[in-house]
Amino acid sequence: MIIKSVKLNNFRCHEEFLLSCWKETTMISGENGSGKTSILEAIVETTRGKSFRAVDREIIRRGAEFYRVELEYVDGEKVVVTYEAESGKKTFFAGEKKTARLPKKYKYPIVLFEPDDLNIVGASPSRKRDYFDRFFAQLSDRYSSSLSKYNKALKQRNELLKKEFLKKEELFSWNVLLSRLGVDLWKSRVELVENINKKLTDIYRSIADNEDEILIRLEKDAEVDENGYFRELEGRFERDSIVGHTSFGVHRDNYKFLFNKTEADGSASRGEVRSIVIALKFIEAEMVKEVLGKSPVVLLDDVFSELDETRQKALVRNFKKNQVIITSVGAVEDIE
Repeated sequence: MIIKSVKLNNFRCHEEFLLSCWKETTMISGENGSGKTSILEAIVETTRGKSFRAVDREIIRRGAEFYRVELEYVDGEKVVVTYEAESGKKTFFAGEKKTARLPKKYKYPIVLFEPDDLNIVGASPSRKRDYFDRFFAQLSDRYSSSLSKYNKALKQRNELLKKEFLKKEELFSWNVLLSRLGVDLWKSRVELVENINKKLTDIYRSIADNEDEILIRLEKDAEVDENGYFRELEGRFERDSIVGHTSFGVHRDNYKFLFNKTEADGSASRGEVRSIVIALKFIEAEMVKEVLGKSPVVLLDDVFSELDETRQKALVRNFKKNQVIITSVGAVEDIE
């Protein structure tokens, strides 16, 4: 699918805005604060079903009663999302149907590259988990569903842990649920990281033109099955009751980037780190195509200004077969 246009009404700073897209590369140029990223955000809203930046009440233009985004593909298919400030109601219109969520049939894969992604190698464990969770959720509906259910169950368990007089048996059902979902997420993460690692070094070397070895290591609390996970949660009742949160589980996983078998954060140069991240983005697009059978739309949010000419050319070369939408403060030369 190729995006033909996207129209915004009362979305962020845009009272009205229409972007007509090219089949290959579309450039959005403007000063900082002019709303370039908001256009990409609107595209993600209509292709994935929710913003990557904020909740709806923060998106609507100040003083407006609603926001509306209409995305049209070249085949004439349209997806419209509206949000009403007074009711807090969000509605999708796709295929002549009105729904509260974007139907799976109308979701389209996106690879988003933000400037902050260039810092992912040295980011906090939670930031890295968020990044990979978004990556993996797009590849697998099961992963997305398990993650959503896990987070809801974790929130409920943590709320109970704040009770003054909590009985251990009150956590039983949540421990069972977290154990099942947690092990499912662990297995998926292990498999997906292994698939990334099969490609990472070779793609990195094609960008950096050297013989360095890159690896991602998934660090977990423990290697356990469902029963072991459950016993661990049960065994931490006293500790968790004192601290008021769940101290064991997949919500504590960490992804470490290794550069020649040493942690990349601190040993790899700035340029080497950026080559690692670019390689990871290439793999993201490649895995989306392999798993979903669709070439993702690539959104590059002001990343060219952060990269040298060699890495800029690597981005352009690798995403040549994708529809690419770029934001930039200034013109990007030799983009074709």
